[in-house]
Amino acid sequence: MPLGATARLGGPTSNQQMTSDLPTPTPPSEKRAWIIAGALLGLGVAVLIAVLTGLVGQTGPPRARSSASAQGGAGAPEIVTVAATPAAGAASAQQASSAASTAEVIAAPANAKQRRALASFVEQASTQTHISESWMSGFYPIYAQAQSRFGVNWLLLASIHRQESAFSTAPSTYHGLNFAGCCGGPMQFNVTNGGAGALSTWQLVNNSYLYGKRPAVYDHQTTKHPSIYDDFDSLMAAARLLSSDGATEALDGAAWGAAYDYYGHDEAGIAYADQVLARAIGWSQHGFCINCGLDPGLVAAVHAAYGAPVAEANANANANATATAARAQTNLKRRR
Repeated sequence: MPLGATARLGGPTSNQQMTSDLPTPTPPSEKRAWIIAGALLGLGVAVLIAVLTGLVGQTGPPRARSSASAQGGAGAPEIVTVAATPAAGAASAQQASSAASTAEVIAAPANAKQRRALASFVEQASTQTHISESWMSGFYPIYAQAQSRFGVNWLLLASIHRQESAFSTAPSTYHGLNFAGCCGGPMQFNVTNGGAGALSTWQLVNNSYLYGKRPAVYDHQTTKHPSIYDDFDSLMAAARLLSSDGATEALDGAAWGAAYDYYGHDEAGIAYADQVLARAIGWSQHGFCINCGLDPGLVAAVHAAYGAPVAEANANANANATATAARAQTNLKRRR
């Protein structure tokens, strides 16, 4: 009988005999499969890293990085423009004269000594206090909303935020007023320079939050609006104020002038605007950096381009006013 028939019809003895005669198969080795799998995994990781870092997949020139890519964090708005370092004499005589003669929007503290003290405190606080990325993440959506609604570069707004309250880390940011008893909140709005039928600076722009979409969740949200202590209300109002004073997405002389108006028209205001614009330009060139200090060279360049012409115009205006007063006094004596 053929072997196949025996296998089909035979009992256990014939089946066991066949099985014992067949060679025992050897399982295939898994080493090669594991090597291939490991190589494919490594290749996939390398491609993913290349895509995320922009080494592949870019269709145009590299774009300026925000803090999300520069610091490894997430959520900072995209930097819309890289501003060049200004050259001396960039501001025209007309611009300087206009900046010197425009009435300041935010009232000064009681005297020059207080203003110098405030400027000194803010400068030290903003460079000595370490501020975390998690603290800043609550402000990023508001910066973006303010830029979108009012057309003001968010880096300029953020620079003023740092200058005024060290990104809201100054002790009295969310309660009371400053040492001069005039201003409060993240952007240090003046609430006391109204009266006699005039509105305070805060009252002029406190409804600015209506122009934007309030984030569903953010830090320091108040129960009543508007409030100088509410992050959204305060930052939106500051952006609107800067926009009304000529600031746009460009970090240029108009941005300097808006910062000058924000603080006030005197020597301290010139230094304030120099620092604010220099910081914003530096961020545009190198990426948003929460705790980086000011670049003295960039501050000097901004001053030479925009601050110095205004300082000169102010000095000439003061000299002319002094001369006019002296002539009036002389004429009065002659009449006597």
